[in-house]
Amino acid sequence: MSDTEKPSGPGGGPVAAATNFIHAMIEKDLAEDKYEGRPVITRFPPEPNGYLHIGHAKSICLNFGTAAKYGGRCNLRFDDTNPVKEDTEYVDSIKKDVRWLGFEWDRLLFASDYFDRMYECAVKLIEKGAAFVCDLSADEIRAYRGTLTTPGKESPYRNRSAAENLRLFEEMRAGKYADGEKVLRAKIDMASPNINLRDPVLYRIAHAAHHNTGNKWCIYPMYDFAHPLEDATEGVTHSICTLEFEDHRPLYDWALAALAWPLPPQQIEFARLNLSNTVMSKRHLKALVDQGKVEGWDDPRMPTIAGLRRRGYRPEAIRDFCERIGVSKSNSVVDIALLEHCVREDLKPIVESRHVVTDPIKVVITNYPAGASEELPIENNKDNAGPGVRRVPFSGELYIDGADFMEVPEKKYFRLFPGNEVRLKGAYFIKCNEVIKDAAGKVAELRCTYDEETKSGSGAETRKVKGTIHWVEARTAIRIELRMYDYLMIDGENGESVLNPASLTVKEALAEPALAAATPGERFQFFRRGYYIADTKRAGGAKKVFNEIVGLKSSWK
Repeated sequence: MSDTEKPSGPGGGPVAAATNFIHAMIEKDLAEDKYEGRPVITRFPPEPNGYLHIGHAKSICLNFGTAAKYGGRCNLRFDDTNPVKEDTEYVDSIKKDVRWLGFEWDRLLFASDYFDRMYECAVKLIEKGAAFVCDLSADEIRAYRGTLTTPGKESPYRNRSAAENLRLFEEMRAGKYADGEKVLRAKIDMASPNINLRDPVLYRIAHAAHHNTGNKWCIYPMYDFAHPLEDATEGVTHSICTLEFEDHRPLYDWALAALAWPLPPQQIEFARLNLSNTVMSKRHLKALVDQGKVEGWDDPRMPTIAGLRRRGYRPEAIRDFCERIGVSKSNSVVDIALLEHCVREDLKPIVESRHVVTDPIKVVITNYPAGASEELPIENNKDNAGPGVRRVPFSGELYIDGADFMEVPEKKYFRLFPGNEVRLKGAYFIKCNEVIKDAAGKVAELRCTYDEETKSGSGAETRKVKGTIHWVEARTAIRIELRMYDYLMIDGENGESVLNPASLTVKEALAEPALAAATPGERFQFFRRGYYIADTKRAGGAKKVFNEIVGLKSSWK
């Protein structure tokens, strides 16, 4: 191919230009027709031993997005080779998460679908003298393996005959031996500089029921053996993995070469997502769930896709984030502020604004007509005229946010204080004239006057003030619950990651009456506070519950 020619996809059609090193490798394979006209086939292969998290979202977007870019296919395959840790609950949650992110698989598959074929492949390796049954214990195998600087030692069972190995392997399958009593190992090189090639275990005994195959099997393949066989059986062309599998690639290639597999897949590794202030381990996340440190896998503080969905993140924001961070070969930590920025940018033009106040202070407008009220038109989204306006009740008795009043103001404090004038958002200017306190000395009521010539949108305003605050009308305000979140994990005294005791703050608030009609999953911007979503699991209670999605201010540069 000349320098001016473009690579071709299946059928000879052009493909989009490469956007990362993985795509560059794929385009080279297409240009060289490495897979003899077959389409690009990828797969997303989670183990169903927990819920997916934001790190998996990167892999989902990469695998499904790559297949789509080159007109290929992507399978969803469950690597269910460890029955002790796997469950159909996790299978169902993973399918839901992939679809929620906006992707649809070409085929839904399970590693366990291939157990018969994997067993046949193991038998073939034994017959070739490339695998043997070993009686060493797990601790003995580790001791025999050697170190990074010293070679390993061969198992005393390494030179059993093929006939004896076949008999023992069949007895393992028949359930004659206890867990850990025997394993099947590859016969490669105990002096290899790559420890993964020092006669790795291919099969172990596990007398455990499997979620998909029941009690048919009591021996199960190890992931490093199952992985290449699954990919090859499905016709995967490019097996995209995270970087920790790079040292396992020689074993991946060895297994397929030993079995003389035609047109074997190519494994390509990329750096996994590491996100600041975030636990990126299913094992650790499961421990938080099992120990009751969080409400469950979908706790809005959790970085699981289920948790982010309940928190109010939209799939569009997560896909945007995954696109922005790109793909690389070197590990690094991404600032979580970028994810929050993507969420904020996604929500800003589409959600409607509402007024909500916490730590409310009552305001009585003494010169407002007694018993009168009106409905004021307030824009639903200041950045987008599409949602229009809503009518918000207003009268001479209101509540403002406790943070919007100081009896003795600090320097550059432009909100309400005695003698100062502010604008009520979408309403009038008010001036604080008197502070009423209760017996304990706490501010109970502010008595103010308003200027009827300053009504928002009237065109009659001739003065300006520096502060604008929000409010709710006293008689029509409804009580709601706010659940506000900080990072689930923070750095401890010694730099270790510890559970943040302040990761959840629950507050009662007063809201404008329009929020009474909020439906579970509906998102809003609470004016001057942040973005919130009506909780999907606490609907129907005495008070509506809203989860904080993200604050209004961005620290991302």
